[in-house]
Amino acid sequence: MCKADTLERLKGAGAIGIIRVSTAQDLIRIAKALYDGGLFCLEITMTTPGALRAIEEAREELPDVLMGAGTVLDAPTARQAILSGAQFLVTPTVELDVIETAHRYGVPVIPGAMTPTEILTCWEAGADMVKVFPAEVLGPAYIKAIRGPLPQIPLVPTGGITADNAGDYIRAGAAMVCAGSWLVDKKAVAAGEVEVLHEKARKLVAAVREARGA
Repeated sequence: MCKADTLERLKGAGAIGIIRVSTAQDLIRIAKALYDGGLFCLEITMTTPGALRAIEEAREELPDVLMGAGTVLDAPTARQAILSGAQFLVTPTVELDVIETAHRYGVPVIPGAMTPTEILTCWEAGADMVKVFPAEVLGPAYIKAIRGPLPQIPLVPTGGITADNAGDYIRAGAAMVCAGSWLVDKKAVAAGEVEVLHEKARKLVAAVREARGA
């Protein structure tokens, strides 16, 4: 799949599920549960043990999922993630070398930023979309405000996203949203209750679809 097709699928999905857990053994099981709930864009963070291997396995077992690598902090990690099969990269902060590496390999990149200056810096450096973090501190009104002077930049609010507020961000002008801790409920994971994750994914997808008027 070429970069343009990957970007089109990402934007069409409207939501990315962030998988950040403490043990690698849960990763594929979680990914399957989220996919079954309707999320086909998933991100495994590099802070998770065994993340690279999990990306490889997920690409093999869930070929219809767009699998990305998150919390990518430097170029070497970006390259490792891409070679492991990551189809897009996400950073928590402005990481220009990660943007450069993503371009070198033809992979979409969504760097993290907070201020208007950081957001524009990412965009001018070649970001395909810009992650606005921490969204729970800034709120949907911030997304709407940024869209005023910078309407050309696709924004992806991240942090504190749930099925209850995802629609508010989409209506404020967000290109898509990223959901993590609410979506991958630690208690449910520990108890092996994957049906909880399945249901949360379903609700998130439905909220985005409704906000888009689909």
